[in-house]
Amino acid sequence: MLPEITPLDLHARLQSGETIQLIDVRQPEEFAYCRIEGSQLIPLGELARRAEEIDPNQPTVLICHHGVRSMQALAYLQHRHELTNLLNLRGGIHAWSLQADPAVPVY
Repeated sequence: MLPEITPLDLHARLQSGETIQLIDVRQPEEFAYCRIEGSQLIPLGELARRAEEIDPNQPTVLICHHGVRSMQALAYLQHRHELTNLLNLRGGIHAWSLQADPAVPVY
């Protein structure tokens, strides 16, 4: 089982002022439609060549639509780049919209 965080736990940590790097691995058109404030877009297909943009010293949450692509990204980053400070957003931005921030559109 890969490490996950719930939308409510992530929301609470962000609200407390904790610095967390948010990496969204969806496609640009999905990111343009809705995103978690402060997140950075690195589409899954670009992750191999852009992995160095992820700060290994900072807690990082990976985000996609439902949590599947971000789980793939997490496994890849752990295996190929030996990053350890990673969490998958359980349920993705869809769950975030429903549980943590209803201002973020559901699609």
